[in-house]
Amino acid sequence: MAGLACTSDPVDVAYLKTHGFAEIIDAMLGTVLLEKPADSLGFCIDYLSELRRKHAFTLRPHPTIPKPSHPVVLIVMDGWGESTTKDEYNAVHVAKTPTYDAMMSVEGRARTVVAHGKAVGLPSNDDMGNSEVGHNALGSGQVTNQGAKLVDTALESEALYTSKGFEHVQAAFENHTLHLIGLLTKGGVHARFDQLVRLIQGAVKRGAKRIRLHLLTDGRDVVDGTSVEYAEELEGELRKIREGTGGASCDVQVASGGGRMYVTMDRYEAHWDIVERGWKAHVLGEAPHAFPSFGEAVKTLRAAEGDAGSDQFLPPFVVADDEGKPVGPVEDGDGVVLFNFRADRMVQMSKAFEYPDAEFPFFDRVRRPDVRFAGMLQYDGDLKLPTHYLVDAPSITSTSGEYLVKNGVRTFVAAETQKFGHVTFFWNGNKSGYINSEMETYYEEPSDKIVFDQKPEMKAKEVTAAALEAIKSGKFDMVRINYANPDMVGHTGNLKATVQAVEVVDRCVGEVIAATEAAGGRWLVTSDHGNADDMVQRVKATMAPLIDPDTKEPVPCKSHTLAPVPVCIGGSLPDSVRFKPDTEFASPAGLANVTATMVNLLGFAAPPHFEPSLI
Repeated sequence: MAGLACTSDPVDVAYLKTHGFAEIIDAMLGTVLLEKPADSLGFCIDYLSELRRKHAFTLRPHPTIPKPSHPVVLIVMDGWGESTTKDEYNAVHVAKTPTYDAMMSVEGRARTVVAHGKAVGLPSNDDMGNSEVGHNALGSGQVTNQGAKLVDTALESEALYTSKGFEHVQAAFENHTLHLIGLLTKGGVHARFDQLVRLIQGAVKRGAKRIRLHLLTDGRDVVDGTSVEYAEELEGELRKIREGTGGASCDVQVASGGGRMYVTMDRYEAHWDIVERGWKAHVLGEAPHAFPSFGEAVKTLRAAEGDAGSDQFLPPFVVADDEGKPVGPVEDGDGVVLFNFRADRMVQMSKAFEYPDAEFPFFDRVRRPDVRFAGMLQYDGDLKLPTHYLVDAPSITSTSGEYLVKNGVRTFVAAETQKFGHVTFFWNGNKSGYINSEMETYYEEPSDKIVFDQKPEMKAKEVTAAALEAIKSGKFDMVRINYANPDMVGHTGNLKATVQAVEVVDRCVGEVIAATEAAGGRWLVTSDHGNADDMVQRVKATMAPLIDPDTKEPVPCKSHTLAPVPVCIGGSLPDSVRFKPDTEFASPAGLANVTATMVNLLGFAAPPHFEPSLI
């Protein structure tokens, strides 16, 4: 029996401690004596395995926080960051927020946590958080690999090639060209050289007969000048594929390119002319420079003086055949894949391929070919952009939602359409639908189909009304809601409207907290990432606003930020409940630490695989 005990995982041990090791063993041995199975050891193993299955999700009572008799309410103020730069361009700072100010002033019950980079599973701490990874962390209590690691895993397992996104693009292989657009780099921030090569090899193995590459040179995440080295190494790899070394052959070559900061890879809709240059080169086959090869292009263009000759600012170019014709414009029926795994600099090109003319005022595309288009990943979960992608979001198991329904916690969830999927699908580990429809009620308030700075209040009042009804009904132990306003209005770049959005959410949060406390409940308020906390682009060295040389006005920032986010708790809690000091955490606390905190407020000790509680 000692050997069996050694195989128990932490959940089993916790169950045995809670329910009594002696009682469990007595029950098991009593059954053995009564039924006299031929294989007693095998029976005992099966008995304990079944016990583990039945009680794997059992939560132990918290040692000092009693289970509440009234609901615990968790509020996500989406896109609400706590930036250290508090000036007139910080909508959270400028807005009148008496509720938030009061919450943040309570000693020991207000703090911030990290909501970007490695704390939410992204490759580097330069990576901004987003609503998808933020809600993954908040809902699961776990830091799950996102971005580059997902692509590595999908390539290694070959799951990428069985994805719906790949199948969508693969339909073009037989009679059309596959185009791959992205950054040629070994930096690993936006894309990776080895992933591109493996993607090409996998596509050829699965029937691609003609491939054209449209490559942006780096010089930002890697040393300037590596484009020449990369071009030579890539040509060696492509030569093997053209010759069929080790398998099927394919007509593959580079068709166009340019420097990442001058062609294609704009972000936050700051300079659509960058995207337009890429569209003309990659799609239309039009550029001010033409060369017989990619290698000659980068060597020649790098000879220019100053920034114009640096990898990241190379002008757009095409590769042309002996007759001077571009070798790879995009045509109807072709397949197109953006192969960067990082989202921010792929969103605008995704819009250029997917949006109809009526929804695309940014530049004249001349023609928009009817193609089979996909991204390496889905770059914007709010916009569902692109529609098709090669690598799915990670499947996360043993999430907080699974634990709550299996421990009798009745949950109500509400959000408007823009964030409904985040507090359900992403919260539940990227799984659709209810975990248990008898224990959960999901309410979706339809979002208005407008540009959200036209109506900064969005559907905050309706979400609030649904939450208040749930709190007062007495039917639920847990209420979880999301306010989309700071994020979705923040994305418009309209500072005045974003201030109004923040103020609306502050008032609504105040109403929900008041109702929760009146009902004798507990509450936790947090966010998933920053956005409204900085509405201008900034000069990194000084943090001064970046000024547009033409308009002489600050350049709006429509993106998320790297700011930490608030976490505040309150309601009918024992006086001793306080946040731990940062010194008790091995690494800076992040969004995943909020989950165990929520479980504690419900009167349970958190599962051992969750990141540690903040309290």
